[in-house]
Amino acid sequence: MSARSWFSPAAERLRTANPYVVDSALATLVLFAVSLQWIFPDEGDDRLTWQGWLIGAATAVPLVWRRRAPFVTACAVSVATPVQAVYHAPPPDVMYGGMVVLYTMAALGRPWQRRAMLVGWLVGVSLTMMHKEEPQPFEYAFHLLSVVCAYGFGVLARVQRAYTSELEDRARRLERERAADTARAIAQERSRIARDMHDVLAHAVSLMVVQAEAGPVVMRSDPARAEAAFDAIAGAGRDAMAQLRRILGVLKEPRGDGGAWRLPQPGVAELPGLVRRVGDSTGLRVELSGSGTPRPLPPDTEVAAFRVVQEALTNTVKHARATSATVELDWTEDELTLTVTDDGRGPGSGDGGHGLIGIRERAAACGGSARAGRGPEGGFRVVVRLPAAVDREAALG
Repeated sequence: MSARSWFSPAAERLRTANPYVVDSALATLVLFAVSLQWIFPDEGDDRLTWQGWLIGAATAVPLVWRRRAPFVTACAVSVATPVQAVYHAPPPDVMYGGMVVLYTMAALGRPWQRRAMLVGWLVGVSLTMMHKEEPQPFEYAFHLLSVVCAYGFGVLARVQRAYTSELEDRARRLERERAADTARAIAQERSRIARDMHDVLAHAVSLMVVQAEAGPVVMRSDPARAEAAFDAIAGAGRDAMAQLRRILGVLKEPRGDGGAWRLPQPGVAELPGLVRRVGDSTGLRVELSGSGTPRPLPPDTEVAAFRVVQEALTNTVKHARATSATVELDWTEDELTLTVTDDGRGPGSGDGGHGLIGIRERAAACGGSARAGRGPEGGFRVVVRLPAAVDREAALG
């Protein structure tokens, strides 16, 4: 096992451990370090007293509270350390407790506390060294560098903790944004599927109702026409089932799987067939005309154009009591204008309800617009403008 693979889990366990346990262990270790001269008294000729040991312990015991009350702990150790040096029984060879509280203040303290503690220790060490018997120049450098290094390690720990916190916060924000994007995508997909299912079912059911009402009327007088009506009902039902399978296939199968239900969505090219089926099934005279040069449309705009015409004709069959309708496609360089006009009773008899709302939503989703109202010669007219630009950003702009 490499040193890094061993150190990382150990550091993580230490970071998440009970702070009282960790700080108590650290205080015990510092107390052991300052007690070495009493444990091995023959190692030096310094004067040893129990009062000196108590002062040395005062530089270690407060470390138990270094993370609960860092500034108070630092002040206690900052007072005990020079007292120990002045009392000189024995003098502190290494400021163990002082380095710990400097590290703690640099990592956890407020800005003014950090600055005050660093300046205080630098000044305090310099003044305390003057009371030492025959201090050597390297001792000044050693103690001052100890202060600066301990403080520097604390600064690095604070910066690392802030960096880690920022990364974790950013990860949480990204996760929330990802969840919000997923929820929006799901809502949009549900809305799109709901519109498609409404258009398919409303169109098919309207044709089936018209033919079902006409069938019994001509059953005895014109059996051939009655048979054609029932054939139209069956054909509308089969077409609705095929389109519903295609729509539900989006939910049942992952993208790019090439499933059998994932047939191409209807577009502008299928409008002649739609117009022909409506005319054959209902007896409504529907004419399709176009002007301008057709150009490529984004895939969703292709579907929207087909569904808009389908819904407009469905509203005509259901509400208008019209005898004829026209579907006009006007191509320009930037947009396709779809106009569906009938000679029915006009907007007073029915406005299409959710159908017109769906038409407006489809147009808006593609960056276009829709309006509906009385036609120039009576009846009802729906006008939808859809962008012909393949670049959706340009279309929405």
